[in-house]
Amino acid sequence: MTAVTARALIRTEAADGGRTRLETLRSDPPLTLRQTGPRRVHLVSTGAGPLRGDRLDLEVDVAPGTSLEVRSVGATLVLPGLADTPSVMVVRARVGAGATLHFSPEPTVLAAGCAHRLVVRLSLAEDATVFWREEIVFGRHGERPGRGHARFDATVAGRPLLRQDLLVGEEAVDGSPAVYGDARCVGSTLLAGPAWAPPAVPDVKRERRAVLGDGWAALPLAGPGVQVCALGADAVQLRERLRRGEEAAGASPASGPDGSHGTPGAETGGLDP
Repeated sequence: MTAVTARALIRTEAADGGRTRLETLRSDPPLTLRQTGPRRVHLVSTGAGPLRGDRLDLEVDVAPGTSLEVRSVGATLVLPGLADTPSVMVVRARVGAGATLHFSPEPTVLAAGCAHRLVVRLSLAEDATVFWREEIVFGRHGERPGRGHARFDATVAGRPLLRQDLLVGEEAVDGSPAVYGDARCVGSTLLAGPAWAPPAVPDVKRERRAVLGDGWAALPLAGPGVQVCALGADAVQLRERLRRGEEAAGASPASGPDGSHGTPGAETGGLDP
């Protein structure tokens, strides 16, 4: 079986009246893009996989002053395939000055026998705003997960905001009660932008603190951002826990580019003291 290489590009531009226009929407199967709203794009899987050996690249360029929401129609099922090399999904996103990006695809399911690498490189301008959610499910029902390695790098104006590695399917990691325990899903959300910036001058009254809940935590970052992390027994529980953490961190439940659920609300000021 021949490995698949696919590329997709989303690029916005500012239109009259402060509107956002999708300037470029280009994709190759199975990484297919569909515009589903004035500022909304859905990823549609038009083929199986990814399978071992496949390489998928998604580039997102949000122009200054514009807004974009990226979702997916369904979960991504990563399959074994016959190649010796892992499948790779690389997402590069640039968010310009005063722009907003909401990125929340459905979960990635690591089927038994797969080997997958997910790489995210996110670059924000100084006053850009981002809501970025990722969810990983450890195999289909009743099976052990394949191997997955997720790398996430986010910068603001060239300065590091978050660097994270996540491993799944490694015996030393999966078997540790200090890592996943008996959870079957893991997820995280990055909320970044001026609304989550630490005070310019240290102030005890405005000090940002972590918020902990049942199976989730909202953790302030050193820069203008908060990371929400959660574990769950299934995808439904994981999503609910992430949403609780997102709301605790200051994400408005209905203030996205198109009034959608879960995009950051600039009117909030980060974590509760």
